[in-house]
Amino acid sequence: MLFLVISSPNPQKPSEVKDQRRKYWPWAQDKLDKGLASSFYARTGRGAVAIFDVDSNEILHSLLNEWSEIVPAKFDIYPLLDSEAIKSFLGS
Repeated sequence: MLFLVISSPNPQKPSEVKDQRRKYWPWAQDKLDKGLASSFYARTGRGAVAIFDVDSNEILHSLLNEWSEIVPAKFDIYPLLDSEAIKSFLGS
């Protein structure tokens, strides 16, 4: 199951969370290495965007809890269909 996740970190001065933010990218790389995500991007200004590829909502929930422990944030979550799935659905 593919999910686009957009984070909006809690409002704090960037200098106050710099050490925590440094922990985020190794965490993200671990998820890429394990095949739980296909990409991560920093957003201009604040926040990040990720595409997770997980087998269940429970796994996604666990990942978002881990993420929140590093950088507390609000998450917007969008379930996605890959191009082959939508073509099949449309009968193409």
